[in-house]
Order: sequence, then C-alpha cells, then structure tokens
Amino acid sequence: MNDIQRFAANAVTRVLAGASLTATLDHLRAAEPTLTAHTRAAAQDAAYGTLRWLTRVQALLAPLLRKLPDDPRVAALLWVAVYQFEYTRAAPHAVVNAAAAVAGRWTHGHGTGFVNGVLRNYLRRREALAAGLVTDEARYAHPHWWIEVLREQYPARWREILDVNNTHPPFTLRVNRRRTTREACLAALAAAGIPAEPVQADGVQCARAVPVTQVPGFSEGNVSVQDAGAQWAAPLLDARDGLRVLDACAAPGGKAAHVLEYAAVDLTALDRDAVRLRRVADNLDRLGLKARLIEADAGNLPAWWDGVPYDRVLADVPCTASGIVRRHPDVKWLRRPADVAALAAEQSRLLEALWQVLARGGKLLYITCSIFARENDQQVANFLSRHADARRLPLPALPVAAGAPDGQLLPSASHDGFFYAALEKR
Repeated sequence: MNDIQRFAANAVTRVLAGASLTATLDHLRAAEPTLTAHTRAAAQDAAYGTLRWLTRVQALLAPLLRKLPDDPRVAALLWVAVYQFEYTRAAPHAVVNAAAAVAGRWTHGHGTGFVNGVLRNYLRRREALAAGLVTDEARYAHPHWWIEVLREQYPARWREILDVNNTHPPFTLRVNRRRTTREACLAALAAAGIPAEPVQADGVQCARAVPVTQVPGFSEGNVSVQDAGAQWAAPLLDARDGLRVLDACAAPGGKAAHVLEYAAVDLTALDRDAVRLRRVADNLDRLGLKARLIEADAGNLPAWWDGVPYDRVLADVPCTASGIVRRHPDVKWLRRPADVAALAAEQSRLLEALWQVLARGGKLLYITCSIFARENDQQVANFLSRHADARRLPLPALPVAAGAPDGQLLPSASHDGFFYAALEKR
C-alpha cells in the first residue's frame, strides 16, 4: 500500500505540474524497476482514478483543510487516499496508515500526524462531506470551462457525456484480416477465458481489459488494440488496391496499419516526432505490413513532398483529445481554454497544406479525437468556405448520436469520441 500511494501521488503531482500522464508513468516505471507487476498496476490505477475524479476528491477534502500542504506530494497523497476510500475496496485503516507513513517519509516525520488526522476526520464526516458537493465541477469532475462548452454544444446530452468520460474505456481489438479471421480471433479469446463480441467490420470488444501479452495472437500480429471509434477511419477513407495514400499524422500507427490491412495501397506514413515514428515502424513490423515512413511536419511541404499527388489523404490532426479523456484523464487538467483556439489554428494550417497534395477527384478524411465543435464541424465549415473546389461527402454508415453534428461520434459504452469529415477535391 505504501508503494501504491507513493507512486500514484508522485504521478498526480507531476501531471499537475504540466507533464502528461503517459510520460509520467514511463518515467516512474523506469525510476522504480523493483516494484512488482501487481503493485505497479495498482499504483497506475490509483493515479488514473485520482486524476479521473480530481475535482471531486479535492472538493470532498477542502472543508477539512485551511490550506493545502506546502509539499504538493502530500496534497496529492491525500487525494489519492480519498480516491481509494471512495472508489476501491482498499481497507480504510490500511489507506490511512500507509498515507501517514509515506507523508512522514517525505516530510521527515512532520506530516505523519497531519495526514493521519485529516484522513481519520474525513472518515468520520464522510456522509456530510459528500452531501456538501454542489458544484458541477465536483459532481462531474471536469473543469468549469469544459463543462460550459459541452453544455452549450450538447444541451440535451452534456451530463451524459461527462458521466461517460468518468467511466473505464472499453477494451477493443482490431483483427488483422490479412492474417486471420474474426471468427478465429473470437474462438481464441474464448479459449483463453476472455469473453468478447464482434463490433464493426474488423473489431472485437472484450468484456474486460487484459495486458496485451495475454491477448491470443497479439505477438503474432493477428490483432491490435484499437478503439471501435477509431476503426471507422479505414472504411471511411475509401482506400482501394493500388491507390497512393498519405497518413499525414501517423503515430502511433493504428489507422495506417488498418488501411494497409484493408487494401493493398502505396502508403506513406508521416510524423514529425522521431520517437513516435519508430512506434509506427514497430507496429507495422509486428503486423507484417510495409509503408514508406518519413519524419517531417506535414504542413511543411518542401521538407517531404515529392510533388506527386495522393489519391487519399488521412488527416488525423492534433487536437484537444476531449473525446478520449477516459483513456487520458490528465487531459482534463492539462488543457486550457486557449488551447482549443491554438489547436484549431494548427488544424487549419495542416488542412491547407494537405489539400495541396491531394489529387483531383481524391478524398481527404479529416479526423480528430475531439468533441469540441471549434475543432470539428466549425473547422470543416471554415475550410469549405475558403475552398470552392472542396465538397463534403455524406457518411451515412457512421452511427452519429442524436443531438450531435454530422460526423461526430460521442463517447459511449462502445467507443470513444471521434469526429470524421470526408472531403472530395472537385
């Protein structure tokens, strides 16, 4: 318990100082190689859970604190402990004792009594503190500005979206149709004791998440982990054998791989991050697929484009990731309102550049993992107003929820939030 809380509190502290949760967990795992796999998994769950419910656990504790502790790790430790009280089966006395011990270690003994007293007081007043949660930030565990954006955009569904954001994401696989069949994959999962059911053309949704090392056929390249919402990219791109295709922001390579599984295309995978581009290479190697990999900024055409137009362009552009916060709860606390405008400007820059490399009669599929209109429907509308040679194509197969704009998948029990727009060059 001490190691779980220490690891989780350190993770929360680093995220609130501006680091991504993924990078933080990589750093902490490398710094503490002796932790058992079980302890590491429990610690990561506590970090994810605390960040998922951050404003709620903060609001529950706030009446008991005149001010936050000087050491931000001790404040994070208190939040982790409250998360454990409210959302795990950990024994309360074990949570209190471990938190007091960790605080003592960090503060040379000065924080032991403080943490012990605060947490025991919390347990005594637990029901009254819960009854005092009245703000939307505490109820839904999202920043105020984020809630207001969703309230305006989705007046009938904003509460549902926020509630879904605080659930665990589904665990979905994509079957590599070049190596196996979905029926064979389902049979292998059943034999391994992992219940699953088919979704979409190539997907399999498992009843529970398991490490990829336990997924039958993963190491052999038979399956990949990919959300069902992301699995719409390949069919909506309308890739066909022999076409020249560009994946402009390819890392980590899931959509590029699906396109190559879907059709025998000549694919160029582009990304400006060398480390992430290596992940694309690793994923393609595991799946037995090949593509041309280029490290470059997609918006800087002289740096990479050979002047030959592409028949299809997949533009999975940088965004706020507001549709995938179940998987990345740190995003809620790292993003700021100004980031939406900044990312919209970057998306516009990339769209303008990529439109130039698209052949006449070709199709560009614009994708974000966002549910904010400024990055999605408004971005596409602005682009169409500037380009008379662009036409937005209907996407009748996409299961758009009631109250959502065309192309907008909202987070649900089946998939994350994504936006798709298919643009044809006249």
